[in-house]
Amino acid sequence: MKLLNISEYNNFSGPRRRLAGTTLLFWLLASVSCLLLLISCAAPKLAEKPSHRGTSLNDALSQYRKISSISTVVGLDYEKNDVIMSGDASLSVSPDKLSLRIYYLGFLQGEVYEENGKIKSKPKLDKNKSLILVEGLKSSLFWWNITDYTVTETADAYELRNGYRRVVVNKESLLPVEQTIELENGDTIAISYDTPSRIISEDGKETLDNSPLSWYQSRVRIQLKNYIVRINVKSYSLTR
Repeated sequence: MKLLNISEYNNFSGPRRRLAGTTLLFWLLASVSCLLLLISCAAPKLAEKPSHRGTSLNDALSQYRKISSISTVVGLDYEKNDVIMSGDASLSVSPDKLSLRIYYLGFLQGEVYEENGKIKSKPKLDKNKSLILVEGLKSSLFWWNITDYTVTETADAYELRNGYRRVVVNKESLLPVEQTIELENGDTIAISYDTPSRIISEDGKETLDNSPLSWYQSRVRIQLKNYIVRINVKSYSLTR
């Protein structure tokens, strides 16, 4: 009878250990695969959207008109004839004033100031640039500052219109979706809006108030002839 020495014992037990390790690895990989499959099949979380169906247009406009100024930081793209210049900007707007400071890579590149119709800028801007930056930005943010208007309704929107201006407001969100302004020379400023967002308070938390004043449109496109300005709002605060 042959005795099994230590070396033979090790040779015999090795495959059994490798088999157990392989089985364990198989079940671990299978479990991870199942977990990844469950995660991929889970329904994505939908972005919250404002809903103010219980608030009338007049009530909403009364709330908006209590706003005295808006301060915001935006990413800004300026396009003319398919040439695009990008930067960041700090913007402060009230019904009769505008202050715009444009930066690129952290360095101040331009400033625009307007008060009661008088515009100052560094560097000096031509008429079209002044119109799209001043009239376009002010009207896009203070869209409710429209006077002597009539209101018509569709299933989803209100349309406010006077002799030279038209503002379309979504009934569900009570936020603007588009706007046109006809200038004295016959040109038109066209403004479109997208992506409603909640205002973030100074402590970094979303406002819990669900009034129309707690929301804003975070993407805006403004066009005058072949000039286009796109803004992506990064922060937004208002003063009442």
